[in-house]
Amino acid sequence: MRKVGDAVRQGSGKGGFVLLLIAVALSGFFVSIARGQTYVPGENERKVLTRVQPDYPEALKKLYIGGVVRVEVVVAPNGTVKSTKLLGGSPILGQSTMKAVKQWKFVPAAAEETRTVKFEFDPHR
Repeated sequence: MRKVGDAVRQGSGKGGFVLLLIAVALSGFFVSIARGQTYVPGENERKVLTRVQPDYPEALKKLYIGGVVRVEVVVAPNGTVKSTKLLGGSPILGQSTMKAVKQWKFVPAAAEETRTVKFEFDPHR
């Protein structure tokens, strides 16, 4: 069995490139865990006390424009949302999602927390 570095050095085509991509992806994953940036659900998960659902703009719904929106949320120790940042998805749906998430209230905790929230907008529902 070849090592990732051997496959890259030998220029083994697509196989070596795929192995390189996997290695890079895993290294980023472990770096994010070390920084505490990864949201992993568990028993110590901060609970949401007040959850406001985002508005689905009627114009987008009529045009069958939907999709998944991902938002990074920074929660202050007192449970309020300190900031939001659009990570992916439609900018219009993202604005609606961030507006709603800024109104969320979480259980207070000892430290600030960063988590990722994902919403799916389905025009067929």
